[in-house]
Amino acid sequence: MGNDVDRAGTPSPLQLAKRALPDLNGAMLRVAEQILANPDDVARGSITKLAEAARTSAATVTRLSTQLGFAGYPALRAALAMEVGRGLEAGWASDIGLAIGPADPPDQVLNVLASTQANALRNALATIDLNAATRVADAIAGARRTHIYGEWGDAIPARELYIRLLRIGIPVWFFDGPQSAQIAGGLLGPGDVALVVTRSGTDPTTLDFVRRSTAQGALSVAITGVVASPVGELADITFDTGTPVGGTWTEFFAGRASDTLTAGLLFVLVAQRVPDHLTANHPNGPGQPVVHPDL
Repeated sequence: MGNDVDRAGTPSPLQLAKRALPDLNGAMLRVAEQILANPDDVARGSITKLAEAARTSAATVTRLSTQLGFAGYPALRAALAMEVGRGLEAGWASDIGLAIGPADPPDQVLNVLASTQANALRNALATIDLNAATRVADAIAGARRTHIYGEWGDAIPARELYIRLLRIGIPVWFFDGPQSAQIAGGLLGPGDVALVVTRSGTDPTTLDFVRRSTAQGALSVAITGVVASPVGELADITFDTGTPVGGTWTEFFAGRASDTLTAGLLFVLVAQRVPDHLTANHPNGPGQPVVHPDL
C-alpha cells in the first residue's frame, strides 16, 4: 500500500480504503466500510467516535490508518477532510458558481446577487427590441388565444405573464410539460400567439411547441438569453434579454431578472391596448379599478 501512495503522490483516502477492502476482514473491514459510507462524519469526528461506529477499538483504527499508508489516524482524518472539502468546493462551483463562496457573509451574498441582477437589467435595456415588443403586444391584444409555455425555472416569468394577462381579460392559457405542449401547439392557428420563455433556447419540448405553433400559422415568440439557439432561430420574433444562460445558478438568477423585465414590458404594453378590460372585468363591475395585492 505504501507503493500506491508513492505512485499516486496525493492519493484519495477513499480510493485507498476501497482498494484495501478485499484484503480486510473483521474489525478493520468494519472501520474501512465506515470510512467509505460516512467520509464527512469521519473527517469531522474523533478516533473514538469512528471506533464506536465500527464496534472496535481505537487501536484497530490506528492499525488500518497505517495499513492505508498514513502515519496514523490524524493524518488519515486530515486527508479525508481535504478530500471532502475538494468535493464540496467543486460541487459548489459547478452549481452556485464562483461569484459567491460558501463562507461569504450574508451582506456580501446580497451585494453579489443584487449586482448581477443590476447588470442583467442594464443588458436588457440595451438589447430588448421595442419595435418587436410593440408588434407582439398588438398581436396578443387582438389574438383569439395566446398560449404561453415555460418549464422549470423558465415557468416563473412565463406563469406570471399568464396570470397578469388573464387578469385583464386576455384569452390566455399557460402550459408546461411535453404532453400539454403538444396539445397547446396543435390548438393554435392564424391570428393566435405562442410565447415561450427559455433561458437556454435548447429545450426539446419548447422547440417542439414553437415548431407546432408556427406550422399552425400562429405568431411564435421567444424570450431567451441565447438568440442563436434553436428556439431563438425558429421563433418568428425572438427577444434578446441580453444575458446568456450561463452554467451556474448565480448566472441563471441574473438572467431571470431580464426575462421578468421583458415579460413585464409585454404585459404593460398589452394593458395599454385594452384599457377597457381593466374595469370591465372587475368583480365589482365597470368603473372600478382592478387592484389585487398579489398581482
